[in-house]
Amino acid sequence: MTQPKFLQKSEETIVSDLRQLFRRYGYHQYKMSKFEEYDLYVENKRFLVSDSVLTFTDLDGHLRALKPDVTLSIAKNCSADTDTVQKLFYHENVYRAERGSHEYREIMQIGLEAIGKIDLYATGEAVMLAAGSLRTISSDYLLDLSHMGVITAILEDANLSGSGQSELLEALSAKNVPGIRECCTKLGLSDEFSDCLAELTALYGPALTILPKLKELSPNAQADEAIAELETVCQMLDASGYGDRINLDFSIVNDMSYYNSIIFQGYIEGVPTPVLSGGRYDSLMTRFGKDAGAVGFAIYLSSLESLAPRRSPYDVDTLLIYSPEVSPAILAETVKKLIEDGVSLQVQQAVPANLKYRTRLTFTEGGLVTDEEND
Repeated sequence: MTQPKFLQKSEETIVSDLRQLFRRYGYHQYKMSKFEEYDLYVENKRFLVSDSVLTFTDLDGHLRALKPDVTLSIAKNCSADTDTVQKLFYHENVYRAERGSHEYREIMQIGLEAIGKIDLYATGEAVMLAAGSLRTISSDYLLDLSHMGVITAILEDANLSGSGQSELLEALSAKNVPGIRECCTKLGLSDEFSDCLAELTALYGPALTILPKLKELSPNAQADEAIAELETVCQMLDASGYGDRINLDFSIVNDMSYYNSIIFQGYIEGVPTPVLSGGRYDSLMTRFGKDAGAVGFAIYLSSLESLAPRRSPYDVDTLLIYSPEVSPAILAETVKKLIEDGVSLQVQQAVPANLKYRTRLTFTEGGLVTDEEND
């Protein structure tokens, strides 16, 4: 039987390591309120992982929401500089019902956003940090890349209505080739167009293998430009040492009204769903009336719960029971030495109810003795 996998790091260590990674690249922590105006989320529900939002009426009578997302808040509240890039990371709680759940949860999320003059380097840096974040969590990871520009260029050639486009995107996302062909037939699209989408769906694998095939599939100059961007980012990833963990996958599809360029999802061995997702979302900035680009990603720490490190059966390694006559200074010196030996230690005058410990020591005027040892 296959043994269950466990992370080698605790969530606290992962978060600490990620914060250090982001700071090394000049990203600064962004702090925000737990609350936002409800309208922000109502008007952008399609951008959210879940459209269920916890609301309450503020003291001034305005409808407010516990934030279900961080990116929307940053995009709305950040100033947008058209000459430089504002580089931010966050470590915040969000509040939402996860897919398949009927309960709201407080979910810890960490991620980064780059806002302002976003060129190909800034885009590639965000993708590179996404790969670096996955590697920080586990050595068994994959980052899948796509580009909305490629998909948009192909679909625009067909001049589709909104509903027809949505139906095709849904089939593409599910890698449903029969569904794509059936949809194309229903919409009166050519066999050539159907074949192109079916081939795009089948493209999955390392960038060096997939990019030449993707270039052959390109229907127009708009797609050529998107493919060139994707190739440049893949070259950056390869130069940064992540090339062997990057795949291209055009079943990754996000809302075209928000995302306009490279999009990506990250996976960790042992977790069936993405633990990281992100992309370039200039269109969202436009919705907020800001002439700026934006790219970023979020890491869903709750997805890692099933891979949490094995917990010790003990609350502490050692329980130290001391007598009242023991000098506090001598007791403090003894405690210091024990902790320096690497053990976790709880000091008490009596044994607490239900505390699980490996070793119990008793400290009296006569000295320190071991009076219980559990396997």
